[in-house]
Amino acid sequence: MVKPFMPQLVYFEPKALDYPLGQELYKKFQAKDIEIRYTTSHNQVRNLPGENDFQRYRIAKSTLVVGLRKTLKFDTSKPSAEYAIPFATGCMGHCHYCYLQTTMGSKPYIRTYVNVEEILESAHQYMEERAPEITRFEASCTSDIVGIDHLTHTLKRAIEYFGNTSLGRLRFVTKFNNVDHLLDAKHNGRTRFRFSMNADYVIKYFEPGTSRLHERIEAAGKVARAGYPLGFIIAPIYLFEGWQEGYKQLFERLSTELADEAKDGVTFELIQHRFTKPAKKVIQKNYPMTKLELDEEKRRYKWGKYGIGKYIYPKEEETEMKETLFEYIHTYFPKGKIEYFT
Repeated sequence: MVKPFMPQLVYFEPKALDYPLGQELYKKFQAKDIEIRYTTSHNQVRNLPGENDFQRYRIAKSTLVVGLRKTLKFDTSKPSAEYAIPFATGCMGHCHYCYLQTTMGSKPYIRTYVNVEEILESAHQYMEERAPEITRFEASCTSDIVGIDHLTHTLKRAIEYFGNTSLGRLRFVTKFNNVDHLLDAKHNGRTRFRFSMNADYVIKYFEPGTSRLHERIEAAGKVARAGYPLGFIIAPIYLFEGWQEGYKQLFERLSTELADEAKDGVTFELIQHRFTKPAKKVIQKNYPMTKLELDEEKRRYKWGKYGIGKYIYPKEEETEMKETLFEYIHTYFPKGKIEYFT
């Protein structure tokens, strides 16, 4: 069992203390005797402890930076939403395949932003611009927000904010099971609560520092009973010896845990494992003992936007993977909805 995240080291931007949440976090960490330092900007944290890259990376992943989100212009977030809403950056999990390793590069520490009302005001403006269309906001493009929300309650505030709007919808995904404080949030059905799920093998070998499969399944049951629209991201779909049986057991166990009404309208997003050349380098540096298969010879190359292509499974394996998982979903979740496979 993974304990709820508690940083070993915390940095504050001075201006963060001008906000109630900044003050609250400061008092919380002071009371717990956690080392507090200051930084001019959440992008400029330097001199992290550690004698080598391996140590520094691990210490950074247990470091929290409390700052302000200065850019209130949201990125677009296809295919799951219109916009990414930035409450946090970074993650305390150690998933070997994670793309944040490349996008965050030398800044793998976790950042939480305390100017929550300003971020929500920005979301309001985006909704106004798109009215009368519904606008969906994705809160987990660059973080696992649930992983730190027991400390900040920012996500809870956002869930209740969107619960009060008519044109806004919130969505996020997590690998953590510390959801209890979110169960009584007044969501009004406007937040889709998604869990990242995988075969037990993948979680066991490639997702250290995250909740185990049985814990996520149990948390999904709680969330469903709290009336949230529910979704599952099955990612990365990874071919290992016995993968068909591994994924079958996943859907069987999910189906057993969830009541029939919770299965009605549950969404599935399916993403096959992929890697880029730069990502492979970083993964092998951060997790030198990984069993993750990163052999270009066994993959096909798919050109990406921005000129960086990725290695995905060959067409034949991709087809078998897609057909197998679609069949499991139709069998165990006949009223579920597959949003995309990529």
